[in-house]
Amino acid sequence: MTHKFKVGDRVHIIFRNELKTGVVIYTRKLDTDIATTNEENAYLLDVEGLEILTPEYNVAPAPALVKVPQNVKEQIELALHYNQQNKENALEGLLQDYYIRTEYESESVGEWIANNFANFISAVLDGYEVEKEPLYYVKVLNRGLGYLNCDTGAGEYFIDSRNNDDGIKTQYTETEIKALNEKLWECAVPVEEAE
Repeated sequence: MTHKFKVGDRVHIIFRNELKTGVVIYTRKLDTDIATTNEENAYLLDVEGLEILTPEYNVAPAPALVKVPQNVKEQIELALHYNQQNKENALEGLLQDYYIRTEYESESVGEWIANNFANFISAVLDGYEVEKEPLYYVKVLNRGLGYLNCDTGAGEYFIDSRNNDDGIKTQYTETEIKALNEKLWECAVPVEEAE
């Protein structure tokens, strides 16, 4: 029989009468003398820091993690920090900020919550992945050596090719570009298109 799950998979397990989410850290065949059923596959799981060896029939797939933007991730992490990692209290605080105080630093956080309410709750309670922001070149001049570059060591900007050499940054997020100068956004070219 093949294993349903592989190392690194998120899974659900009933542990101490509660539904818990864990991560598969090892798969193995159970020794026949400790196998309690015909199932011989077992998983070693990390569940909240505890290692649990359990037969395959006790394990179910966990739902996929919700993808959230970086600014939403920062709000969730801040709420978890202020609530000693208690997810329910963090969610309550985040919802109060959204409904009562409406005081998110970024308008886009409130907008994302409004458009993805169920995903937001799932992200706080069950975990999340951070969406990768699209990257852009900034094509200032219409020729090969016309791209905005940054020497990351010195923090200085200059115009050159779009090659990402050691210590030279040529790809930027929308936020980074607009922080430099709003007008540079007009020169942004998505990395995929330029390649």
